[in-house]
Amino acid sequence: MLTYPDIDPIAIDLGPLQIHWYGVMYLVGFVGFWWLGLVRARQPYSPVKPQQIGDMLFYGVLGVILGGRIGYILFYNLPAFLDNPLILFQIWEGGMSFHGGLIGVIIAAWIYSQRHGIGFLRLCDFVAPMVPVGLGAGRIGNFINGELWGAPTSLPWGMAFPNAGPEPRHPSQLYEALLEGLVLFVILWVFSRKPRPAGAVCGLFLVGYGVLRFLVEFVRLPDEHIGYLAFGWLTLGQVLSLPMVVLGVTLMARAYRHRDQHQAAT
Repeated sequence: MLTYPDIDPIAIDLGPLQIHWYGVMYLVGFVGFWWLGLVRARQPYSPVKPQQIGDMLFYGVLGVILGGRIGYILFYNLPAFLDNPLILFQIWEGGMSFHGGLIGVIIAAWIYSQRHGIGFLRLCDFVAPMVPVGLGAGRIGNFINGELWGAPTSLPWGMAFPNAGPEPRHPSQLYEALLEGLVLFVILWVFSRKPRPAGAVCGLFLVGYGVLRFLVEFVRLPDEHIGYLAFGWLTLGQVLSLPMVVLGVTLMARAYRHRDQHQAAT
């Protein structure tokens, strides 16, 4: 069994001002998005110009924070919100939903595409390879907070998390940081280095994230107040990930079908 590195969740304590590691990880994700966005914007087939990255990041930050927090409340913690609506603003304590954040980013991307005359799917294809950076950083933030731990395990890398009892558990946050962060980033970055039909890159992101998240959920414990939904293993995270896979496959099939039809016509 590995020893859990009991890190203070507060990175900087300035008395009345406290900066939490969870917030720092979001900053890492946003800075990573900005830097990688500049790299991608210099590609000859990019639909976005380098000078637009900062403006686009602003839309994305609003989508992530508002969508992620509202999605968590609606999907995972609605009774607590009805009891105390102020928990909506307590982001530093964790409680952000990826699926809600994704919806927020999609809405922000649609608004941005309409205001700047960029094809919506082309913009989503541009954004998709940068998203895993924020996902990986966010899961490291969950690990530092000692939250979202996994099921008990006898594997040698199991850890006993604070407030989770003495049993060693799967460090499922690190699994997700590796799979949904690093692995998914490499797949999407390599795939998007060549021009792809509109919708193919964001479709691959949806499929990749949906499948990886579905698999990790088998060793990640669901929220205690929700539990398993069916069969003793089906979680809400898996239920929310399945539509992503279906939509992603649909987008990729549509993208390549339209490309083939265009090539046949010309």
